[in-house]
Amino acid sequence: MRSGFKKIGASSLCLLSIAMAAPALAQSADASDQNRFDTLAQQQGERAGDPAYDYDLAVAAIDAGKYGEAIVALQRVLAVQPNNAPARAELARAYALSGDVDTARQEFGTVVDDPTLPDPVRQRFTGLIRQLDRQIDGGGTDVSGFVEAGGGYDSNINAATDLTQITIPLFAFLGPGNLGAGARAQDDGFYEINGGVSVVSAVGRQDRLFASALVNWRDNFDSRPFDLANATGTLGYSHSFGNSDVISISGQVQKLWLGRDGYRSAYGAIGQYTHLLGGGNAIAASAQWTRLEYDTDPLRDADRYAVGLGYVTPRASINGSVGHEETRDPLGDAQSNTFVQIGAGAEIPVAERVALVAGAGFDLRRYDAPDILFMVEREDERLDATVGVKVALTDNLVLQPQATFARNWSNIALYDYERWSTSATLRFEF
Repeated sequence: MRSGFKKIGASSLCLLSIAMAAPALAQSADASDQNRFDTLAQQQGERAGDPAYDYDLAVAAIDAGKYGEAIVALQRVLAVQPNNAPARAELARAYALSGDVDTARQEFGTVVDDPTLPDPVRQRFTGLIRQLDRQIDGGGTDVSGFVEAGGGYDSNINAATDLTQITIPLFAFLGPGNLGAGARAQDDGFYEINGGVSVVSAVGRQDRLFASALVNWRDNFDSRPFDLANATGTLGYSHSFGNSDVISISGQVQKLWLGRDGYRSAYGAIGQYTHLLGGGNAIAASAQWTRLEYDTDPLRDADRYAVGLGYVTPRASINGSVGHEETRDPLGDAQSNTFVQIGAGAEIPVAERVALVAGAGFDLRRYDAPDILFMVEREDERLDATVGVKVALTDNLVLQPQATFARNWSNIALYDYERWSTSATLRFEF
């Protein structure tokens, strides 16, 4: 994902960008453009049919964002002067700005074939035709990615209780037992390296194939058993409808390592429907299935099902999901659980290259069967919060210091914990 700080410059010759930005351009027409169009439009009763007048009216209409009126006026010009190359070029521009790239491509092609067209103008139109062809074909292939490195301090790298003793109901007659080091909260410094690459390739105007690969590595300075690493790969297909809504389906695989040994594998499928609301806002609904397989604890192998709903704006998002995780072996049913998750985040610019970022999440879980040792059905609620700053050092390089806090409440003391961390990362995006 991009940092959001880049300044995008649009060339006046890039018809692809113009066509995609047409609604915004129409809204940004200034008062003088509108007044000029209004003045000329008032003369239509007497002057319509005069090619010179119709051409001037059409250009004014385009500048004012009145593409339908421009097309009608230019068609009157071409009905009288079918070889009028400037009028046909303006007609192609009007079609492109209105979103009809097929007709725009056709009209520009006719202009290019005009033998009286000067070579510099012909070259310009040829370039525009190539851009239109690329849009008609779907936009080609786009590759993006990032590399990130950083470090910090974590008060509880193993997400464990800070108690030193605990009473297990099954062995209550023995009294409290001492917890080993691995079952107690451990603090440590760490460094991390993350990276990812994403590819989106058009297979048609409304169809895309997409793929991504992400890798994460976190090394604790003194606690190797809790080092973490994972690799995730995604491959999917999306289709855009005429109203710009998008439906997608993808497959995903993941491998997680703990202490540099294999810990868990996962694979599954995700379906999502996104409805655009305008202004950069969107609503997305999703459904997901995931198979979880643990390397050394097969009783925890499970199928996870979830449905979600999210709302996104250019600066913030909120999402929620509900689902169930069912162990495949009935003997592991104490790990089966139903969950509800809610999350929200925001990125707020405070200067040209500086933004505040913040996020919060809540996770509620209710387990299906009593824990064998504690003889109660586990109940957990977890709160997560993050706050930080993003500083765009260059268009591609972002510095992000942040602090995180997590609190997990559980009716089983072994899983009741608090955790906070601070870190700073340097991210290069391409």
